[in-house]
Amino acid sequence: MAETVFSSNGDYALETRNMNVYYGQFRAVKEISLKFKPRQITALIGPSGCGKSTVLRAFNRMNDLVPSARVEGRVLLHGKNIYEADVDPVEVRRRIGMVFQKPNPFPKSIYENVAWGARINGFKGNMDALVEQSLRQAALWDEVKDKLPQSGLSLSGGQQQRLCIARAIAIKPEIILMDEPASALDPIATLRIEELIQELKRNYTIIIVTHNMQQAGRASDYTAFFTVDENRAGYLVEYGRTSDIFTNPKNSLTEQYITGRFG
Repeated sequence: MAETVFSSNGDYALETRNMNVYYGQFRAVKEISLKFKPRQITALIGPSGCGKSTVLRAFNRMNDLVPSARVEGRVLLHGKNIYEADVDPVEVRRRIGMVFQKPNPFPKSIYENVAWGARINGFKGNMDALVEQSLRQAALWDEVKDKLPQSGLSLSGGQQQRLCIARAIAIKPEIILMDEPASALDPIATLRIEELIQELKRNYTIIIVTHNMQQAGRASDYTAFFTVDENRAGYLVEYGRTSDIFTNPKNSLTEQYITGRFG
C-alpha cells in the first residue's frame, strides 16, 4: 500500500467527529467529538468502564486488532480520516505512537528495543545516534548508556516504561498515546514519568488516560471527562482546560467525579 499523504495544515493535531466504537452489537463509546491542540497534554478521565482506553486505541487504529471492533464517525489526522479505505494503519501507528499501561519491553537488548521500530520502518540514518537521542529524550540515557547490550527486561519497572517511551519516540511520531503509563509504578517512578511527559510536550502532542486525579491535575493542559449512560455506553461529559475542569466544572457530574462523590 502506498504511503498515506497527511497534509500538515490545521489548528489541531487530531480531531474526532461523532466517533462511535462498537464491539459486536455493543456500543462501547458514543458520539465522541474532540479536538486536540498540538504540543499539549490532554488527560482522559472517568470511572472504570467508561471507554477511555477504547477511545485512546481508536486514535491509532489499535482497535483494528480486535476482531469484533468497528469504528464509525471520523478520526482526523491533519484533516484526513484515518479510517478511510486508502489509509494504511501501519502508517497511522508510525505517526501516532502508543505506550501501554504495563511496561512491555521486547525480549531484546536495550539497544534493540529502541532500534527495532525504526529499523522495520525503514530508517536508513545513523542508528547509534538515533538510539542515543531517543534514550536521552526519554530521560534514560545516563542510566543505561553503559549497558546497552543487556536485556531490556533487566531494568526496573520505571526504567522499562521509559524504555518503551524511547521506543515510541524513535519512529518520530507526531502524537504519543499513553494508557495509564504510571499505574504499575511506585510514586518516585511515577513522578519521573510525569516530569518526562512535560519535557516531551515540547515536541509531541500527548494524550494520556489516567485514573489518578492528582496526576491529571498536575500533568495535563486539557482534560476530557467521560462517564456511561444507561446502556453502559461511554460518552464525553465535559472537555476543557484542566484548570477549569478541576476548579470550575460546568457539569455537576464532573464535579462529583473530581471530588470523589461518584465513580
